[in-house]
Amino acid sequence: MKYKTGMLLFPELTIQDFIGPYEVFIRAGCFEVYTISETTSWIHAEGGLTLKADHTFEDCPQLDIIFVPGGRGITPLLLNKTYHAFLQQQAVHAQYITSVCTGALLLAAAGLLKGYKATTHWRSMELLTTMGVEAITERVVTDRNRITGGGITAGIDFALTLTAQLGGEEMAKTIQLMLEYNPEPPFQSGSPGTAEPHIFQRAHEASQPVFESRRKIIQQLLSPGN
Repeated sequence: MKYKTGMLLFPELTIQDFIGPYEVFIRAGCFEVYTISETTSWIHAEGGLTLKADHTFEDCPQLDIIFVPGGRGITPLLLNKTYHAFLQQQAVHAQYITSVCTGALLLAAAGLLKGYKATTHWRSMELLTTMGVEAITERVVTDRNRITGGGITAGIDFALTLTAQLGGEEMAKTIQLMLEYNPEPPFQSGSPGTAEPHIFQRAHEASQPVFESRRKIIQQLLSPGN
């Protein structure tokens, strides 16, 4: 069986959030990949790379798996009812609802993580908790049919986890080998717990404007009448 897997695209997405899982999905025999956006016009990802979806919300078939990446472009989507409606409609019959990085914030904004455990980028864990989600600091969190990955590079871990669940461990292990996914980072600075304090502080300060803009939008989203 091939699972119809819809990968959401939007302006200013983080390309690694998308391309990491994509590289896994296209190599696995259990996924049929669809790229989806509000329109099929060209989209500029973070940094300016252009890409376009094959399907719009209107002509997208019913999906078995919904996948939402993250990125700066998530911020305006937190109040975008068109995106919320599409995700909510697809979620009724989808077998799995998934995300990587701050894609979890959009799922939460659409009400699709209520009562579930999930994860996101370390900088957005507080925001996910504010939205009523039980935020777990793990690379991949599986709670029934909700599967979420942490920040950016965790997308590969997420996709391999999903592949193992649907196609078997041998398939997932083979893809991992083909991708030569054998990380040996040059620095032990990949999480708040391992980064040096001054490095953490620098990253925290650099991301503060985006954090604050999202926090204000989430407050608005959670206010009575919304």
